[in-house]
Amino acid sequence: MKRGRIAAALALAALASQAVAQSVPAPAEPGRLAGRAVAPVGAGYQPQDRDERGMWMQAEEAERELKRSTFVMRDAAINAYLRDVLCRIESGCADIRTYLVREATFNASMAPNGMMIVHSGLLMRMRDEAQLAAVLGHEVAHYRYRHVLLGFRDARSKTSAMAWLAMAGIGLIANFGIAGDLFRFSREMEAQADAESVPMLANAGYDTSRAGAIWQQIRDEQDATAAARGTKSRKDKDRSIWASHPPSAERLAALAALATRIPGGKDTAADRYRATIRPLWPQLIDDEIKRNDFGGTEFLLTNLAQGNWTADLLYARGELYRTRGRPEDLTAAIGFYRQALAADAGRAEAYRGLGLAQLRAGQGEDGRQALRRYLELRPQAGDAPMLTALAKG
Repeated sequence: MKRGRIAAALALAALASQAVAQSVPAPAEPGRLAGRAVAPVGAGYQPQDRDERGMWMQAEEAERELKRSTFVMRDAAINAYLRDVLCRIESGCADIRTYLVREATFNASMAPNGMMIVHSGLLMRMRDEAQLAAVLGHEVAHYRYRHVLLGFRDARSKTSAMAWLAMAGIGLIANFGIAGDLFRFSREMEAQADAESVPMLANAGYDTSRAGAIWQQIRDEQDATAAARGTKSRKDKDRSIWASHPPSAERLAALAALATRIPGGKDTAADRYRATIRPLWPQLIDDEIKRNDFGGTEFLLTNLAQGNWTADLLYARGELYRTRGRPEDLTAAIGFYRQALAADAGRAEAYRGLGLAQLRAGQGEDGRQALRRYLELRPQAGDAPMLTALAKG
């Protein structure tokens, strides 16, 4: 019994020291993981042992299913663009496949066999091509450094140790110490992937400061969501030792420090980025609004505009307010749609939104006229039969 209490006390002390250490973390360095030098695998790499072959087989099966999924966005131009950005930062891009999936959240992920999944919600939140390249570089680093395999082996060894401690009667607190270490290793891999993305950006001529700016944008969006809902912001809810990713404030600071040391070029390619995603804008906005996060979406659009409300952004703002649908929202939405059409009279979707908002606001004939104009510009639209009926009154 005494031995078990001593072991538990030591584990608790280790757990406390972990929490202190994580509050002032050492910044990750390219080429190092958990303080040790590590080498990436190159293009054409093949799995080396039973564990890795098993992981690849599972990932390949998942990829076969993904290829058939209706959630995959198959627009040729945007997929070619993602490929171009990937290959600009990673010369050995031939063994990496990117899949853009229709999912409104900010996320991307990497499988051990080279399958990269990018959520469409990420495209909404990037301000320029340099930021997109930073996210893709982060995922490439996970692949090149075999983080999925390392994480699996680390988890397996620590799970075995936890089971042994439980059987030995040492107790729950000792298990907590090992479990905390498991999550720490996951955070270290995420920090390394962040660090590896910065020299990738620099070598491609991108402005490396754009990587850290992503996390300030995400934190500000979380503040806006909380303010609109009258709740406390969740931007610092990732500080627990059980979190699998580093805190966003920590990531921002680490990336900013690396960008100072490795400044790269001045290219952000913001104009090219906006022009490329523009054809997807109505779909991206529709999915974003369905998240039912008025404050976050309003912040996102305002931040994207930076005082320059383009036809695309005005249309999106009209959709946001029309969807919430309060009387004052409908008035605001009608104004935003009209501003969008003043900037771009050929913006068909703005006529659709304007017509629907006017019908709901009791402006029947004006609404029907706007819908008829939409149908002239989009006669093959999927919702044409329904809108035709509305336009007739």
